[in-house]
Amino acid sequence: MKKEHRIEKYVLMHKDTEVLIADYNHDTKVFKKISVIKDLDHAPLAFKNYYKNKRDMREFLTKWYKSRTIPFWRDEVNLLLKRAKVENSDELLNNSYALSLSDHYWLKPYNYKEKYENINFFENDFSFINNVNFLFYNGNSKINVNTPDNTTIGKQKKAWTITEETRYLLKAPFKDHKMEPFNEVLASIICQKLGFNHVKYSLKIINGNLVTKCPCFVGINTEFVPASHILNVYIDEINIGDVDFYESYIKDLEYKGIENAREKVENMVLLDYLLVNEDRHFNNFGIIRDADTLKWLDVAPIFDSGESLNNFNYDIDNIDNELGRFFSEFWPFKTFLNHIRDINRFNMRKLRWVPREFGKLLYRYQKITGMTSEEIESKKKLLISRINNVKKKQKEAKKCKK
Repeated sequence: MKKEHRIEKYVLMHKDTEVLIADYNHDTKVFKKISVIKDLDHAPLAFKNYYKNKRDMREFLTKWYKSRTIPFWRDEVNLLLKRAKVENSDELLNNSYALSLSDHYWLKPYNYKEKYENINFFENDFSFINNVNFLFYNGNSKINVNTPDNTTIGKQKKAWTITEETRYLLKAPFKDHKMEPFNEVLASIICQKLGFNHVKYSLKIINGNLVTKCPCFVGINTEFVPASHILNVYIDEINIGDVDFYESYIKDLEYKGIENAREKVENMVLLDYLLVNEDRHFNNFGIIRDADTLKWLDVAPIFDSGESLNNFNYDIDNIDNELGRFFSEFWPFKTFLNHIRDINRFNMRKLRWVPREFGKLLYRYQKITGMTSEEIESKKKLLISRINNVKKKQKEAKKCKK
């Protein structure tokens, strides 16, 4: 007997603007049919490119929807699903209409009459005690799966909370990667010293667990658009090496009127070099746009720099020859600085005391992390060497100008 699939009609919404109407197969977890496209301008940015190239838009919609889902490789995801009493993370997504605190898209059941203002997480409260994704769960607490946690991507356990009307993201380190929270804080310190626009990270202890805390960098009138959409690589199967995505990205930003776009992207490149950041992929940088007019406003503040500072035990003396992700390609770290036109515009003297400050931070939490004094001093040494490498590059650039 042929199995009957559960098909449900949904409307992809951007706030209260209807983008398209599609049929979703709950068993195969794919969009079976797109019956009407109502407003292409308000569709996810990469969708427009897919449409213009006459590609199968059902494929895009399915992958876009899955990209909002907690991945199966999330730390302790099976325990999360068990406590939430669901079979998979798709169910969590469905229970919260795929609402996010990164943008204003959501998936509305076809006959659902509710307005965005009444359900979005930017304006409506949600209780931290119900945020099951972080797994700091009291067995006596009632779990509410209608939470923005359901659209937190990545492998680390995360949860959103509210303090004095501000939305904050809490993030735990992945398994035994104990340096991740400190790298996020270090990135904030460096950005603050050098005047880079960034998301400020701080440390917090919850039930004996060390986590980072950072504010949401968009609001009810703005949203984050990842670089993957801007570069049209969101779902296209292409050879990354055939395209200079770095220059293409900057030109796109300049064309859209973003001021000092190149310098702002270069700031991120310098930070990633200093931190030996191995994970700057197309979804953890991008732009901020007006959610109503769709105008591109600015480069997104720098965020998500946790996989840094010799997290995987490279040889410090040879680390410049190790490979780091640069616009989704892997290049030796020593090549990163070649993408900065004027290396001397950075005042590296402002970072003079940062290694010492970072060392004090690591020692302060030494009992929690279990890091040895030798490990801490090694991190300081690595950071000093990165700063000195930039200074050396600056001297070489000055000589070339003479």
